[in-house]
Amino acid sequence: MSASGPGELELAGQVVELVRRLGGPGAQAEAVVTRADLALTRFANSAIHQNVSESTVGVRLRLYLDGRTAAGSGSVVTSDGLRALVERTLAAARLGPLDPAWPGLAPPTPVPVAPPVDEATAYAEPDQRADRVGAFVAATGGLSTAGYCRTAHRSSAFANSAGHSAYGRSADAAMDGIARRDGADGVARRYADRLSDLDGAELGAHAAAKAQAAVDPVELPPGRYEVVFEPAAVADLLQNLSWYGFNGKRYVERQSFAEPGVAQFDRSVTLVDDPLGASGLPFDAEGTGRRALTLVEAGTTRAVAHDRRTAVEAGAESTGHAVAGGATWGPMAHNLRLSGAVAGPVSAAGRSTTGAAAGAVGDADTAALVAGVRRGLLVSDLWYTRVLDPKSLVITGLTRNGVWLIEDGAVVRAVRDLRFTESYPRALGPGAVLGLGARPVLQPDRVDGAWWAAPPVRLASWHFTGGASG
Repeated sequence: MSASGPGELELAGQVVELVRRLGGPGAQAEAVVTRADLALTRFANSAIHQNVSESTVGVRLRLYLDGRTAAGSGSVVTSDGLRALVERTLAAARLGPLDPAWPGLAPPTPVPVAPPVDEATAYAEPDQRADRVGAFVAATGGLSTAGYCRTAHRSSAFANSAGHSAYGRSADAAMDGIARRDGADGVARRYADRLSDLDGAELGAHAAAKAQAAVDPVELPPGRYEVVFEPAAVADLLQNLSWYGFNGKRYVERQSFAEPGVAQFDRSVTLVDDPLGASGLPFDAEGTGRRALTLVEAGTTRAVAHDRRTAVEAGAESTGHAVAGGATWGPMAHNLRLSGAVAGPVSAAGRSTTGAAAGAVGDADTAALVAGVRRGLLVSDLWYTRVLDPKSLVITGLTRNGVWLIEDGAVVRAVRDLRFTESYPRALGPGAVLGLGARPVLQPDRVDGAWWAAPPVRLASWHFTGGASG
């Protein structure tokens, strides 16, 4: 355990001691205290219109008393505020149902050493974010732009009545922006653990090139198409696979497709949850140390994410994926990295993309995948995705921010957005992955501090059911 931050570990210990004093020696408790400094610079119509920051301290408490469990949270860290939190959580526990599946508290165990925090990112000034926004806007050559640049710094401490404690810090940055021309949008997104790694000009130029290439789209009939997904679209695949497939709660409830030991994916696919691969806290909501977990190895499912409760039900051990509200949502892997050997004969041969569609292909990995496609679609992004069948993970959604027709290895023109209905595991199944980029790109998640390491991917088949308005 590293040295504690200014007061967080002491506050967590105070909460646990209050539970013992007010609830009696039989009460079991765990407390997490997190200090968060979040800052956001938002722009629209190519100008910054909002710069906000907040510094908060949050306390999360879970306790077990007389066979019952309850959880509570608060942001008042005075003596009276902490006492009020403990009292109302104890009252909730006394009124709650019995919890026969209570897994007990994490015992005192070492947690991994977290990656070092970039102090310049942790304490970034508004003008540093504004500089990147300015570079993004300038690089688009006068197109209308919108988006944000954000930084975050968190320090978190954990303590429980079993004597376990832990402390960690994290810092991260992200930029997400669009450029628009004649109603066509191009997008660029990046996550980084150093603000200095975010290049606003590079992202702006990428978004502008996509927007320029997306004008005057044609409409294609529904059907199954070979596709090349760019990292932003692949991130949606990873997120849904994580939340609904590799979730230990869904697994023990038989609502997950995951079957450890079975070759459920193409041999080119390896999925690793890598929480410390970028700046992140070294422990989960239950104080369990976080380490890399291989979920899929060369196409074979190896594991699912567990917290202490689902691990007991599955006869396994916690993998360090407990989250706040896990009794409802289950354990979550928020940092999936997709990697593996390139599948199939992916060649850089093919016609060069020229004309209005030339800017659709933004990097060498995507270009190599496009070059192998006889006829298919290049897809920038997926959005508004909703699960139709959790067991098979059939999902419906829309394309967004650019779709293009590929013919004989070249992008030939923009296509109108399409609606799809597809089973994500099936689309990545044995023989279905025709190519995989070598360089995953970190994509920011909607959850602060989470990311998906996604390379472009070429898939043999994706089911488009009609136009986006249909």
